[in-house]
Amino acid sequence: MAGVCKIKSFFLKNGCLLGAYAGLLLAVSCLLAGGCVCEAAGLQEESRKGGVAKNVLLICVDDLRPELKSFGKSYIKSPNIDRLAEAGRAFHHHYVNAPSCGPSRYTLLTGRYGPAGNNALFQRAKEAVKQPDSVPPSMPQWFRQHGYTTVSVGKVSHHPGGRGGKDWNDDSIIEIPNAWDRHLMPVGEWQHPRGAMHGLANGEIRIKPSDMDVFQSTAGPDSIYPDGLITEEALKQLDELTGTNRKPFFLAVGIIRPHLPFGAPEKYLELYRDEKLPPIPHAEKPTGRTTWHGSGEFMNYNRWGKDPRKDQAFATEVRQHYAACVSYADAQIGSILDKLKETGADKNTIVVVWGDHGWHLGEHGIWGKHALFEESLHSPLIIYHPGIDRPGTKTDAVVETMDVFPTLCELTDIPVPDFIHGRSLQPLLKNPKAKGHPAIAYTGRANTICNNRYRLVVHRDGSKELYDHTTKEKETVNVADHHPEIVNELTKLLNQRLALKKN
Repeated sequence: MAGVCKIKSFFLKNGCLLGAYAGLLLAVSCLLAGGCVCEAAGLQEESRKGGVAKNVLLICVDDLRPELKSFGKSYIKSPNIDRLAEAGRAFHHHYVNAPSCGPSRYTLLTGRYGPAGNNALFQRAKEAVKQPDSVPPSMPQWFRQHGYTTVSVGKVSHHPGGRGGKDWNDDSIIEIPNAWDRHLMPVGEWQHPRGAMHGLANGEIRIKPSDMDVFQSTAGPDSIYPDGLITEEALKQLDELTGTNRKPFFLAVGIIRPHLPFGAPEKYLELYRDEKLPPIPHAEKPTGRTTWHGSGEFMNYNRWGKDPRKDQAFATEVRQHYAACVSYADAQIGSILDKLKETGADKNTIVVVWGDHGWHLGEHGIWGKHALFEESLHSPLIIYHPGIDRPGTKTDAVVETMDVFPTLCELTDIPVPDFIHGRSLQPLLKNPKAKGHPAIAYTGRANTICNNRYRLVVHRDGSKELYDHTTKEKETVNVADHHPEIVNELTKLLNQRLALKKN
């Protein structure tokens, strides 16, 4: 055993749930991946190459499709994310590895393909208890081993605050063991992380979806919705982490909006009341194997008897409220970036903004996620680091979420572990015209792979769909019968990549 980890215990105070490591996981905490040294002061020096170790600020945004001005949506007001894109590298063809929060965040935080369900990280934690040596370190744990202070605020893993239990605040059920020095979830009037996750203004909690309005706009400051409190805590953590005599930090902040219900302060909806939104592309529900999607998550909320698939005026209202939530999330990110600059740490901090998956706003007749179409899998990724080559130049290379882990290792000069499946994006940070690689994704029903032209979907029964993105029909016409050689080539590559999930 390389050393003894310090187990920190905290408590619920002033509406903020603070980090704790469960007794059940104590035996695991120093055994993962051959042993960890949680304080790792000596390893901190190994991360320096002739200078001060770089910090990491990772901002995760829930259900954020590339609905941003910097990604071509001119009607969206997203000035803060856009300025980060102007300073860094925006990846316009970034794809998640699953169209759902839990498994997508699994790949981000482990750099590995994993289970398709939302309990993926909790399954991993149970495996760590049973067979510690079989579970390699997560990304925050890896940085912690290498001398970083690791802190999460908000929804970084699947559950806000990183715990399980009825109200997601049980300190004996940790979603990512041994990952964080502090894992924080401000809850305020929403009482607990579960209440904040689906909360509306001024402490309104969802008991069941049908009891809560699908969208809302209430006058007041940003703090009347949960993300305002998450941001306030993130600012406090930046002040603490950038104090004197500090170690390098890995700060992850998880913004909940624009996740359902679409609630944001009224001032953000005012940005879109008179905005003429473009038509919904490919709004008709396609025929074939993809028609299983019923938009269930969305339809379970109170919709006042309206259906956006049949009511164009209501569809516009839904899209306006989604846009308001994007601008609300953007404002939170702006406050965090401003605080980073205020502390002076911006000169030595890598910043990542990542959407955990996309979201259909009527495309293919879907209002939601959980599909294997482009709209569910395509999400924004922006990486900034001081001294980046060709700042503000986007890249159209196809990349995956799991590529973030090795990229951050290379940017901070710490070792890239050999157990991850992702590939470093350093070549694209140096040259935006460098090549990417095909991206895969999976659900319990089917698997998919896409490159810069085609998307192949393979169902459990072996039936296949092939879509050509260079045609005006895009993902509405299955051309598999016309291109058997492409189908065979992509199927082989997909199977090779899926085989990594078993290792």
